[in-house]
Amino acid sequence: MVREFVVPDSADGARIDLFLTQVCDGHSRSQIRLAVQDDGGEVDGRIVRPSFKVRSGQRIRFRLPTESSDDTVPENIPLDILYEDDGMVVINKPAGMVVHPARGNWTGTLTSALAFRFQSLSDVGGPTRPGIVHRLDRDTSGVIVVAKNNAAHLHLAAQWHDRLVKKTYLALTAGRLDRDRDWIHAPIGRHPYQRDKQAIREHHESSKEASTFYEVTARHGRVTQVKVSPKTGRTHQIRVHLAHIGCPILCDRLYAGHAVLTRAALSRAAGRPLAADPDSGAGAGARSADDDEIILNRQALHAHQLTLLNPQSQTEMTFTAPLPADLRRVIDLLD
Repeated sequence: MVREFVVPDSADGARIDLFLTQVCDGHSRSQIRLAVQDDGGEVDGRIVRPSFKVRSGQRIRFRLPTESSDDTVPENIPLDILYEDDGMVVINKPAGMVVHPARGNWTGTLTSALAFRFQSLSDVGGPTRPGIVHRLDRDTSGVIVVAKNNAAHLHLAAQWHDRLVKKTYLALTAGRLDRDRDWIHAPIGRHPYQRDKQAIREHHESSKEASTFYEVTARHGRVTQVKVSPKTGRTHQIRVHLAHIGCPILCDRLYAGHAVLTRAALSRAAGRPLAADPDSGAGAGARSADDDEIILNRQALHAHQLTLLNPQSQTEMTFTAPLPADLRRVIDLLD
């Protein structure tokens, strides 16, 4: 539910989370603050943080927080199934889909789609995470494995714990990686002041060792195509590690400082006119209205391949999710 307010003279200079707590009955300040932190508050059309101080006459548009539920609500959401047997199902998750219900994302999740499609899933992860063995960030597409029963879940979870699962991601970075291949060894912990971020933190109580191997597959000016294989599985690991070496993932809102990419911006990053877009009818280097079109609005990271032991047959299996259309288009323009 969205509500709109005009800041009165009496609230001039107040923090937005405090002001909204006063005018929105039935919600605590902590609930309001978290909703604003999740981009739920806009002042004169601009998303702000909870500490923002409002001024008299400003217009606020606020998305009220939704109460959470302990139950996964089934939703008829299409699933791209790569593989299925009695013990597990392998999904090609689209970008933009949250894996399980969480603050600010109670519907439209992968678990809701799974609950609608399958009669039973493992309950090892609890009622809000049926079948979920591992996860992908909301804006990361690609291969994700779901357990249908508890025995399969425990077997798969042990493989992740023992680092036996081979994972390969494809990414586009906003920067030029000078080395063709290398390891990144840097501990990752909670960001010191931004709750939704992780950071490289040496000798901090929240830090855990993290190792990532990368291999460059193509270079286009200041844009690099890279294949990434994380050895460990820390939160945001690939995103944090690539940003740490000066090449954050394209369109990574948290770590690259931008969330959208236009055709013109991509051309500047590539350092040359782009190949003609087959949908535009324009030649290479031609200026057109399409230059300001947003061609990518999520982080350019795709979980391309996963290799593990099938919990039932004990045979090694590899699952591959093809590159999605949005990332393929960016690469085609660069090529």
